[in-house]
Amino acid sequence: MSSIAGNHPVFTDSPKLAVRQSTSSPKEWKGDLLFFPFPEVGGEDKNALVSLTGAAAELDASIDGLLSEIIKENEFKGKSGSSVLTRLAKSSSFKKLSLVGMGNVTQAAMASGFALGKQIASSAKTEKAKTAAVVVPQGFDSTAVKAMAQAVLEGIYHDVRFKSGDDKEKGCLLESLEVIASNDEERCKILTVCSSGVKMARDLVGAPSNYVTPSTLAETARNIAKEHGMSCTILERDECERRGMGAYLAVSRGSAQPPKFIHVTYKPKGEVKKKIAIVGKGLCFDSGGYNLKAGAGSMIELMKFDMGGSAATLGCAKAVGMMKPEGVEVHFIVAACENMISSDAMRPGDILTASNGKTIEVLNTDAEGRLTLADALVYAEQAGAQEIVDIATLTGACIISLGDEYAGLWSNDETMGKEDFLLQVVTGVQELLSSFTTSGEKGGGSITAALFLKEFVKEAKWSHLDIAGPVWNDKAGGATGYGVKGLTEWVVSKGK
Repeated sequence: MSSIAGNHPVFTDSPKLAVRQSTSSPKEWKGDLLFFPFPEVGGEDKNALVSLTGAAAELDASIDGLLSEIIKENEFKGKSGSSVLTRLAKSSSFKKLSLVGMGNVTQAAMASGFALGKQIASSAKTEKAKTAAVVVPQGFDSTAVKAMAQAVLEGIYHDVRFKSGDDKEKGCLLESLEVIASNDEERCKILTVCSSGVKMARDLVGAPSNYVTPSTLAETARNIAKEHGMSCTILERDECERRGMGAYLAVSRGSAQPPKFIHVTYKPKGEVKKKIAIVGKGLCFDSGGYNLKAGAGSMIELMKFDMGGSAATLGCAKAVGMMKPEGVEVHFIVAACENMISSDAMRPGDILTASNGKTIEVLNTDAEGRLTLADALVYAEQAGAQEIVDIATLTGACIISLGDEYAGLWSNDETMGKEDFLLQVVTGVQELLSSFTTSGEKGGGSITAALFLKEFVKEAKWSHLDIAGPVWNDKAGGATGYGVKGLTEWVVSKGK
């Protein structure tokens, strides 16, 4: 851990969870806490209890019928949200057994997976378990397993870095989750490495802006590259000026914190089949500039999360560095800075020139993210990227349109958008941009922002991901680490 300001660490002590496919059967597994999910009993008999077949029956026999007794004594029917926990005899290979009700799994396997993951995290924390295993229920596909693991990762995250006093809530101890009866070894591997990347992203987004500055992001990038054998280049202000990055540098002018243009490169061993880039918005704080964020709903107090795209980018870099996928070269790019007010800050009405020669009129200084991304996208294509994804907390309009649980996707290539992200591609709205400025019409703000960015990609396939909503979730503890897992899976798919 490193400390940038005061005595508080930038990164939390939350455990790094390893998710792995187990080769053991439930009766053979060794550890602290075994979760055995059961679907809800259907049929006309309202008094019917869950029945034991297959692995459940084998487990019951190995523990002298204790499982049958628990089901009978608790009238366990597998209803959603229900659970029964018991401690086993010292002679057993594991310490505790938890029966979990799943409801109707076949109707909503993904939702059931997420609900199961939340129960696993909660129970593991209460029972102080370091190792746990879960038997995959019938009807669960790889998507449901992923949702389950994602919910566990979210549930065990613990952030008390900036709390004082002796009454701090203790965190979860869970370090290992084994998935039994799953044939998705690659998925488990991706989830394991992604857990470190997700944790890093949450730590960065959740820390205040006086701790996470552009220099902090640059230091983090250097550490990732050094730890995982990648190269890292940090362009300082003078180099960015030589490259003509007038859009990006204009945003940074009002801040006392120097801009840091970050470029981490992963190169595989052997043949490179594809060169791709991930570009993350890196506004460590966004005041709105002279178009100051003010009044109810401005969210200025949460603008530490405006670097959520860069956190996802660096989290993905960490995961990719750990996995070392074959066949794909990846460029991780962040134009990090702050959007502040001073005598040097950009003003509404200023004319800027981006690194591709395009001139831009600033109508609203709070439309700063697209300016930083513009020069970063040009840089990514110049680095040789054939496919580019940018990820950004770009528009409040996206939250209005999609709420705080979904991201928006725009792409200049329909196949890329549909196959790689399984989100709707928005096309056919070019007429919304009547002039090339930093803001479009009042309606369709997320669309006009995407169309602005499109002007800075010349030939590469490109997708823009607006994560203004899902980057933060108060109910889940604030920062979510959104985007790390999806981007990592996208990178791995490109090497195949």
